Amino acid sequence: PRPLFAPPDIDGWRHVPSWAWHRAGLEPPQSRTIVETARRGESVVRAASAATDGEARDRVFISLRGVGIWTSAETRIRAFGDPDAVSVGDYHLAHQVGYALTGHRTDDDGMLELLEPFAGHRQRVIRLIYVGSALEPRRGPRLHPEDHRDR
Repeated sequence: PRPLFAPPDIDGWRHVPSWAWHRAGLEPPQSRTIVETARRGESVVRAASAATDGEARDRVFISLRGVGIWTSAETRIRAFGDPDAVSVGDYHLAHQVGYALTGHRTDDDGMLELLEPFAGHRQRVIRLIYVGSALEPRRGPRLHPEDHRDR
C-alpha cells in the first residue's frame, strides 16, 4: 500500500521546494498562490474564522492573489463545512445539477437559479444529488492531466 501522509502545517507549506510542486503536477502560479497564502497564514485563519457568513469568508479568501470564487467555495466547503457554498465555475457541477433537477444541462447561472429555493442548504442539495441521483451520462474519452515529469 502507498504510505499515508498528513498535510504540512502553515509553516511547512512555505518550505516546500519548487521541484516538489512540479513533481506534484502544480504549475508555478498555483504553487506561488499556496506559498504566498501560507506566508499570511495566521492572519488568513483569524480573519476567516472571525467571518460570520459565507460572503465574509469569500471576501477574505478572494483578497488573496490567485484565489477566485471557485477556490473560496471549495475552501468553505472543506474547511468550514459551509452548507450553502456552491462551486461556481466547476467543470461538471452545473451540468450535473441541471440534469438531476430538470433532465437537461445548464450553466452556472441556471444552476444558481435552480438551487435558489434551497438557499442556506445548497451544498447539501449538491451532495445529495451526487449521492442519490441519476447523473448525466458521460460522453467521450476522459480528460487526463498531462504529466511533464518524464520530459
